[in-house]
Amino acid sequence: MELTHDARLSLQAAAALVNSRAPDTLTTLADLDAFCVRWQWSGSRTHDAVELADVRALRPTLARFWEVGSEQQVVALINRLLREGDALPQLVRHDDFGWHIHATSNDAPLAVRMMVECAMSMIDVVRADGLDRLRRCAGDGCDQVLVDFSRNRSRRFCDAGCGNRANVAAYRARRRAAG
Repeated sequence: MELTHDARLSLQAAAALVNSRAPDTLTTLADLDAFCVRWQWSGSRTHDAVELADVRALRPTLARFWEVGSEQQVVALINRLLREGDALPQLVRHDDFGWHIHATSNDAPLAVRMMVECAMSMIDVVRADGLDRLRRCAGDGCDQVLVDFSRNRSRRFCDAGCGNRANVAAYRARRRAAG
């Protein structure tokens, strides 16, 4: 699935935000600051408890992209989020990014910018027929979400070490069976 750099980054940030629910890794303003730095969120920030609460409240909404069962439901969710965020796409360039689309103003609340940017990126996923790339980790007992950007659509595990654990368990099982 060919997506622009900013769309890929937005989808990865959305997955990371959803995954921050369990274990909850977004409990303090410092956690939110680190998250924004890690995922390169630009624009104004209030750096207060309301901003943190609004971003935390966004997690179940974004998780719906991994939970809904049909393209029609995803499209309905995208359109709802764009309406709620008063999306008005515009071409911008800042930092090390070339020209890309922002669909909200830089002074919109952080949670609104996150919501709308995710919805805009999901438009590209739908148009590329890539909804099957939104997955849950295949690791035993893991409920993390991921976006599979691999060419052959083969990514099965999150970044929390589940793939490594599965490989070690399979190796040990083969050794037991052989010995």
